[in-house]
Amino acid sequence: MNLIQETKFILKKYNITANKNYGQNFLIDENTVNTIVEEAQVCKEDLIIEIGPGLGTLTSLLLQNAGKVICIELDSKMITVLKDRFSLYENFELINDDILKVDLKRLLHENSNFKNVKVVANLPYYITTPIIMKLLEQKLNLKSITVMVQKEVAERLAEQPGGKETGAITYTINYYTNPKIILDVSKDCFVPSPKVDSSVLHLLILENPKINVSDEKLFFKIIKSAFLQKRKTLINSLSNSGIANKGFLEKMLNDLKINTKARAEQLTLEQFGEISDYITKIA
Repeated sequence: MNLIQETKFILKKYNITANKNYGQNFLIDENTVNTIVEEAQVCKEDLIIEIGPGLGTLTSLLLQNAGKVICIELDSKMITVLKDRFSLYENFELINDDILKVDLKRLLHENSNFKNVKVVANLPYYITTPIIMKLLEQKLNLKSITVMVQKEVAERLAEQPGGKETGAITYTINYYTNPKIILDVSKDCFVPSPKVDSSVLHLLILENPKINVSDEKLFFKIIKSAFLQKRKTLINSLSNSGIANKGFLEKMLNDLKINTKARAEQLTLEQFGEISDYITKIA
């Protein structure tokens, strides 16, 4: 039985239809599943956190290769399927909860015997950014994050600061990780077929952030404020957000040799770091 047949069989057996509220689209392409597990370099020393496993398409291969797989699934219908399919696996654990509410630090502490912790998932598109931000901002002891996301989002996440697809989250991703897109996936590889294509994104977590900043909280506040009105110049965006007045900001940019007409997406990660440290020193 191939993956398409297996998926249709499970959907029929459990009388399941994709829940749009949970952003469910079931992956039916075996090559994509294999590539995700291969690129994540899953091995027996790994604890895998799988978010939104759904019918268990990816889970099945993860269990064969990982030391342990903890699946976090919100949909109670999927919980039934996952229990039936994998409850006999000794390295399988299932949590019925919203990933944004799960205490991941506690979970990782309870499984601290594993050498590496990796997140591998086909993420629900409607909450991709909040999930990734939680994984990074909580500074969990993660080795890597390998996830399927909407192609447009992957391009923004994997972009280099100052590039065409740059957004506020681009700087967060590049601060904490080395990102790369490893595979583009057609919408035809899912049931039901979504309206957009997808990409598999691999984030290698850095041992230390790419730059050192005096006040990390202020650093990210400045970036967020700069992108709230991204069509405006950096001076206008930051002054409108209450970071500082225009006179101060103009002097700062001149001192730092940054174009006073620059917009947020034109700055490098290092330049935002310089701005943050400059304001910290003055404050």
